[in-house]
Amino acid sequence: MDRTFHSGNRKRLYEKMKENSLLVLFSGTQVRKTNDEDYPFYTDRNFLYLTGLDSREFVLAARKDAGGKVEECVFILPPDPLQERWTGERLKPEQVAELSGITDIRENGQFAQQMHAWAVSGDYAYLYLDLFRVSPTDRDSPAQRLAAAVREEYPYLRMENANILIRSLRTIKQPCEIAAMREAEKITRDGIVAMMKASRPGMYEYQYKAEFDYALGQHGPQGPAFPSIISAGRNNFCIHYYQYKGQALDGDMMLNDVGAWYDNLMNDVSRGWPCNGKFGEKQRLLYECALRTSDYMFAIIGPGMKMADVDKTIRAYNAKMLKEAGVLSRTEDIGTYMWHGGAHHVGYDVHDTVDFAVEETAPGMVFCVDIGIYHEEWGIGFRLEDNCLVTENGCENLSAVTPRTVEAIEETMKKGLVSAAGVL
Repeated sequence: MDRTFHSGNRKRLYEKMKENSLLVLFSGTQVRKTNDEDYPFYTDRNFLYLTGLDSREFVLAARKDAGGKVEECVFILPPDPLQERWTGERLKPEQVAELSGITDIRENGQFAQQMHAWAVSGDYAYLYLDLFRVSPTDRDSPAQRLAAAVREEYPYLRMENANILIRSLRTIKQPCEIAAMREAEKITRDGIVAMMKASRPGMYEYQYKAEFDYALGQHGPQGPAFPSIISAGRNNFCIHYYQYKGQALDGDMMLNDVGAWYDNLMNDVSRGWPCNGKFGEKQRLLYECALRTSDYMFAIIGPGMKMADVDKTIRAYNAKMLKEAGVLSRTEDIGTYMWHGGAHHVGYDVHDTVDFAVEETAPGMVFCVDIGIYHEEWGIGFRLEDNCLVTENGCENLSAVTPRTVEAIEETMKKGLVSAAGVL
């Protein structure tokens, strides 16, 4: 993304803010992992969406006056030659300006004093912070710590949650975001196809993961968009499985719920296949039910469909398919074999932060169509998950580049067997 994308996002956010308001957003801080080691830093996605700046301990600040005029600045880490010798070069002011389009650049040590000056100036009645929490027990973010201090020291500043406004911006993807997601789909395809071609009875889950990670590594340093779910056999009945210790035995199904990212945009794709390269009768039966459900959804999704109905329709149609196949006695018992929801938005996050008050699908939305079937008695569990782009007249399956039919999967795996035989 170039700076016009990020500056445009900020402009749209500023237009939603009240006059006489301040906005403060933080890129985040590193978290201690153990002893003298930190977890790898991961920039706050909303901050990145608005600035394009991928660095710790940055602060975006903007002021909107009574006439609607906006002034913005960013506080960055100062140069530190000794620290940079150990952990790498820090972004310089000219780089920050090039990436973000922000020209007022200051050192982050100045933020506290400047924040105090703004707060006591009498010019501002509102303070916008990103106050999102997944759970009340989450550790406090820099924004939440600032909010607590403001309530104590500047109680006349009314707090507003910027997260709500940013969610509304992120709900509809822009053309450059969709282009990036298409590239992410190609990278994910390469990783999944690599696993399909390498698949053999006796392989361990960590070996499948190694194939996926290696394929993604050929496209850049980002790696997977989220912790890969790669499992075999009975391990497929753990929906979020991260152990990678199991072994695929002859006749087992592999389950892969994986994704890549490109230019900060992510995807989320699931494929299931028999580790030996040939679907058994029951495996094919269940997979075809999932595939027909997925194909049906991509045939009917379009602008104006209620998002809540996407999940409901997936469950209802999959139930119908399973009943017609003789697997399910009553459609209302679909929960026996479908254990999770069938749709979630994707974008800057794999479960993207969007405005859930927007009830109907609209052009530019991207969300997953996810059909999972888990038949414990048969020992078969898998999911078929694709990314759906809503268009003006319908929708597009962005993940169609990855083999998804029984025939395409078996043919892809056959090529891997032929290739391996040639090497031997």
